Amino acid sequence: MTKTTLRTSVTHEIKRRVRSRALVPGDRLPSIRAFAREQNLSPSTVSEAYDLLVAEGVIFARQGSGFYVADRTQPFAVAETGPQLDRSVDPLWVARQSIDTGENIEKPGCGWLPADWMPVGSLRRAMRKQATFENHVLTNYGNAQGHIELRQHIAQQGDPTDPNAVLLTGSGSQALDLICRLMLRPGDTVLIDDPCYFNFNALLRAHQINIVSVPFTTNGPDLDHFARILTREKPRLYLTNSALHNPTGATISQTTAQGVLNLTKAHDLLIVEDDIFSEFESTPSPRLASLDGMQRVLRIGSFSKTLSASLRCGYIIARPDWIKALTDLQVATNFGGPSPFVSSILHAALTDGSYRKHMATLHKRLGLARTEAITKLETIGIKPTIQPRGGFYLWCELPAQTDAAKIAQAALKQDLVLAPGNVFSASQSKTSFMRFNVSQMQNDRCYEILNTLLNET
Repeated sequence: MTKTTLRTSVTHEIKRRVRSRALVPGDRLPSIRAFAREQNLSPSTVSEAYDLLVAEGVIFARQGSGFYVADRTQPFAVAETGPQLDRSVDPLWVARQSIDTGENIEKPGCGWLPADWMPVGSLRRAMRKQATFENHVLTNYGNAQGHIELRQHIAQQGDPTDPNAVLLTGSGSQALDLICRLMLRPGDTVLIDDPCYFNFNALLRAHQINIVSVPFTTNGPDLDHFARILTREKPRLYLTNSALHNPTGATISQTTAQGVLNLTKAHDLLIVEDDIFSEFESTPSPRLASLDGMQRVLRIGSFSKTLSASLRCGYIIARPDWIKALTDLQVATNFGGPSPFVSSILHAALTDGSYRKHMATLHKRLGLARTEAITKLETIGIKPTIQPRGGFYLWCELPAQTDAAKIAQAALKQDLVLAPGNVFSASQSKTSFMRFNVSQMQNDRCYEILNTLLNET
């Protein structure tokens, strides 16, 4: 093991002893030499680890006396606080439980791929290039509209467009936030799918938007309901995933897509099309933005699902006049877009020749994982409502009208994060549904816990 790994093991061991009350505030730690002998490490490794723990406030030093456990009541880190068992199951429940718990907790309810499925080698190579970056990349704010080469790359994908029609943002969520700030006012009405990505609901609530929903079918939104809602509610904007819809995995049909566009034009409705899962399709499906010619549709996306959720960067593709206004708004609220350093790393990873192979490998792994997950879920009575064309989500109905929220809360006590259906539903009509991330279900423990909890209810 490297010295860094050994040093980390020391800090983890001391924290473990404090958490377990083997060491309590005021207790003296073993001396550096004694702990080094105990763990078969060099004294310098232990000394560096103790210094790190002092910096974190876990322990403190008394000159000439040694190191002692600090009297602290705050958790050492968010990841060490464990699941939030008392949190109500609201639209942010899955996100908070997934993000705020450590890597040792299994998360079939989360919305990302495992770390070892991501192109870490490519990202590390891109990061090593930082030594050759121009000084301004390391120190300046960067272009207001974002890294030009990354914008050019995005503009060349799918339907080619002008790089000036692309705005880079801090994330996919920030892209939507900017659009809400520009296009909406408190009290406006927005139409979303039922079910839909839970953060759509949460973000719209933060903007004090009136939310109405349309049933989402295997082919897209129910057009009869869609037409009635437009007439009755007069929404300003429709927000959707048209390809590999989150959470259902469905893909809009050509007929439904054209029907949606005809209705939105007749009712003066704008569309925001979240296209974050487009790379997971083997063959492209209809896109509202493409069929519309980018007149009434704004397309958003990010690289969090395919490259890294840590290197935050999203984008908006829209009419140049909207991009200009959104750029001004981003400068006003964030003094620019994503870090030029982050953008440069992402551009390098996308263009170093390995990205196509990475995505081909993901498609294959996800296909196998979907098949395996469907088989194992069906053996315990959980059935997907659709066989997705790609991606990593399965939208499933639990047996006997089981309350998915209660199952998820019980599973959390066993260090398993699940995604119950009603966090995705504005109408709260998906009580017995659950979204599963097949890439996060490689351990049979997931199915064993689910089976036990289903049999207990």
